[in-house]
Formats: sequence, structure tokens, C-alpha cells
Amino acid sequence: MSAYEQAGEAGERLVGAAADGEDLAVEAALRPKDLGEFIGQTRVREQLDLVLRAARARGATADHVLLSGAPGLGKTTLSMIIAAEMAAPIRITSGPAIQHAGDLAAILSSLAEGEVLFLDEIHRMSRPAEEMLYMAMEDFRVDVIVGKGPGATAIPLELPPFTLVGATTRAGLLPPPLRDRFGFTGHMEFYEPAELERVVHRSAHLLGVEVTADGAAEIAGRSRGTPRIANRLLRRVRDYAQVRADGVVTRETATRALAVYEVDERGLDRLDRAVLRALLKLFGGGPVGLSTLSVAVGEERETVEEVAEPFLVREGLLARTPRGRVATPAAWRHLDMEPPPAAAGGQEGLFGT
Repeated sequence: MSAYEQAGEAGERLVGAAADGEDLAVEAALRPKDLGEFIGQTRVREQLDLVLRAARARGATADHVLLSGAPGLGKTTLSMIIAAEMAAPIRITSGPAIQHAGDLAAILSSLAEGEVLFLDEIHRMSRPAEEMLYMAMEDFRVDVIVGKGPGATAIPLELPPFTLVGATTRAGLLPPPLRDRFGFTGHMEFYEPAELERVVHRSAHLLGVEVTADGAAEIAGRSRGTPRIANRLLRRVRDYAQVRADGVVTRETATRALAVYEVDERGLDRLDRAVLRALLKLFGGGPVGLSTLSVAVGEERETVEEVAEPFLVREGLLARTPRGRVATPAAWRHLDMEPPPAAAGGQEGLFGT
């Protein structure tokens, strides 16, 4: 590769990093600052409000909190709100970043009294660190091992009271001893379209974007029940409105903009439709194995399984069966395709239609 090409690639990486940084800054600006501003998750908000109010009234540190749910529903935002409501600093890290017990001990030993420790993807933490966390959560103490072999010594280290906020997208992977040590567990649900419309209107106001009611409804309807996606689509529609329209986000503008970004009326993006097309055109609707399907769309197995499949299953377009992935009758209708007779007969047996 020539020096010119290397410089070009470096420039692209810098531009990409700058764009990512700008998106992160915008997302941070759009985050609600307290429970009153937080839209949706009514049950979790009410329960969490009681937990925090009671802790403040007692002058005590709030109980440890576990938040579970799909990505983009507000787990990180709620952790920041917990810290703000308790007037405490917050430390943010993640399970994959803690691979050794010593990593966790270093973080815990540097916490201030009352500080909130947000541990994202807590189910991906290493087992030794997880076992150390048991004692830290329950007794506010960790044992630091000094030395190796028969001469190793455990030195108890007292910790100031702190609040652990754990977030996970896969609560079933948490071992019961860890899950039981959380004083409050909240499960985040997908948002209703009306709630997402409120999210879009709030974000548009903060961004200084004029959006009509039908424009907000169009964006909300394609946001997969997820506020993070709604905010991302709003920013892309805003760009389109500024460049190719009059700057106002209407239904027509949103429809044209999202067509450019390949997001259809049900919220399916390029990858989702690629998975469905491969399943329908290449494999007659299935069943087909996940690895084969991944190769057909040119994506990693984990990408198809964790990014595309959950939404397709939730929308009733794809089913997981013991024999493999199968397209539902709704998938054929969504792509305006007629199932072959053999596939139609097989689907009748699977879905009773």
C-alpha cells in the first residue's frame, strides 16, 4: 500500500472517529437528567423512584440495582439518573473490561462513599471477578491475595458503601447468587409507538428541529420500539430535511429520508431484508441452519443471531425451530413474494395457517 493510500485510510479513520464522537456527544445531550424527564418504562420508573426516595430519606446508600432488557432502552441513562438523584458521582465500566479479579479490586478500592458503579454487560464478567463481587456487594469488603502458592495471604480490604448498577441484555446468563444480591431488579420493555413519538418530539426540541406530529409518528413507527434508534433516525431525517427539503420533518420528508437510509415501514434495515431475502429466495423459506444463512448474507454468525434475528422474530417474520430458521407467511407477504407450493405446505405444518 502506498503512503498516499495509507494517509487516505488514516484520514478516513479520523473522520469516522470524529463522526462517532459527535454522535456520542449528541446522544449524551439527549439523555434525560432525572426520572421526571425519562419517558416510558412507567413501572420501572415508579419502583425505582420509591427505592431512591427511601434511601435519601434514610440518608443511606441506595440498594444495588439490576437493569435488564434489549440494547437502547435506557439502562445507561437510568444509571446516570440514579447517580444524579442520589447526588453521587458515577463510575462507568463494563463486564468485558474486567477479566481478572485484580481489575475489579482496583476499581472497587478507588470508589468514594455513596458512589455509583455502573457495570454494563455484567453477564460477561469473568468468573473470578464475579466471585469477588459477591462479597463486595454484600459485605462491602474484598480479599486481596498477596503472593502465590502456599505462602499466599488474603488481606481483607474494607470498602465504603456504594451502589452497583448492573446492566445486562441477557439476564438468564447471570448466576443466581449474583442476581439475588441486587436489592432491586427492573426489566426494561420495548416502547409503544406513542411513547416513541414523545421521545422524538423531546429530542427534536433539544436539537432545534421542527417536526410535525405525523413526521414524529412516521419515525416512531420505524424505530423498533427503541428510543436509541428513534433518536438516530431523527438525526438522519433532520439531515435529509436540511439538505433536500425545507428543514421541517414531515411524514413525507421522513418517508423519503428513511428510504434513502434503507429503513422500511416496519423498521427493517438492509441486514434484516438481506436475511429474509436469502431465507426466501435461496432456501425456499427454510428451514436452514444459522451458519448457512450467515454465509449467504455475508455476515458473521453472531451478527445475524444478535442483531437481525431478535427483531425479525419479534415482528413475526422469522421463527427458530429445531430444524433451523424458517420464514413465516408474514415474511413472504412483507417482501411481496409468493411462497413455492412446497414451502407453503411446510409452513402450514409449522404455523397452522
